[in-house]
This record gives sequence, structure tokens and C-alpha cells, in this order.
Amino acid sequence: MDKFTLLLDKYKKWILYVCTAVVIVATVYGYQNGIFTDQEKMTAFLSQCGILAPVMFVLIQAVQVVLPILPGAVGCVYGVVFFGAVKGFIFNYIGICIGSVCAFLIARHLGHDFVQKITGGKFYEKYSRFLKKENRFEKLFALLIFLPVAPDDFLCYLAGISEMPLKRFTLIILLGKPLAIFAYSMGLNQIFQTVIGLMA
Repeated sequence: MDKFTLLLDKYKKWILYVCTAVVIVATVYGYQNGIFTDQEKMTAFLSQCGILAPVMFVLIQAVQVVLPILPGAVGCVYGVVFFGAVKGFIFNYIGICIGSVCAFLIARHLGHDFVQKITGGKFYEKYSRFLKKENRFEKLFALLIFLPVAPDDFLCYLAGISEMPLKRFTLIILLGKPLAIFAYSMGLNQIFQTVIGLMA
């Protein structure tokens, strides 16, 4: 077992506790203030944050992976609209990767029953059968994470109850997410700007 894996194993419980606490606080605050569901309110909130706006947006994106209140694609567009193409992509990427790891750790700690409840019966029945063949699940997971249209958030929860090591999961997320995030960030933003142009 390498040093990275040993370090993760040593502190994963604390990482889980911190992630859970942050998610709960951010979710309650964000939901009460409409930050997760209203672009204008999110923009106003980020404007008030000043130099901490990137940190807060990363936190918002991470929370939306753990508790999918708003489709991740919409959150990606918000990032590009507020921060611009390059910075928006970077902040989207960081936030979604952090949220993905948090979802994995939460699922690993809480187990099958929790994952089935949060992902829904149909999704669980459709994908959980792949868990019986671990190598097959890892390949399927890596492929779906790479594609822009996959239910990434729920797949991260499912990966948490698989035999996949955290290190391998993290590597797949870090390498597989950029294409999907780029497609969401740039593609949907272009559609958004086109619609605004037609309405002007």
C-alpha cells in the first residue's frame, strides 16, 4: 500500500465528517436563500463574496454533486457566466471533483440502503447489477464519467459501495471529468447566449 493510500485511509473518516458538516450547513443556507435554484440570487451572493467568490462557487458546485438540487450542467453554465470561460471551467472542475469524492466517501460509510434511497429504485436496479463483476463496473464507470450525458452524481454514490479503491476512483474522476464539464460549460453557455441574443 503506497503513502497516498495510507494517508487517505488514516484521515478518510475526518474527511467524511468535515464534508458532511459543510454540505449540511451550505445546503440549508443555500436552499433558504435560493442560491441553488436562481441564477440572479447566486450571482448576487457571489458578488457579495468579493475575493472569496471562487471559493464559495466551488463549494456550491461540490454541494450540488452530493445533494443534486440543481442539474450539474446548469451550475456549470453559472460558473462560465459569472467567471468567464477559463476560470469558470476551472472552478466547475474543482468543485465537481471535490463533490464527487465526498459522495463516494459518504456512500462508502453509509452503505447500500442509503445509496438506494438517494439514487432511487430504478437507477439502483439498472446499475447495481454491474457491481457483481467489479472489473466490468470500473470500466463502465470510467466510460460514463467521461461522457457528458451520464448521471455522474448517482454513479459516484454507486462507486462508493463497490470494491473500487478511493485512489482509483479519484484518478478516474480527475481524468474523466474535464470533457463533460467543458461540454456543459461551453456548449450550454453558447446556447444560453444565443437564446438571449434572439430575445433581445
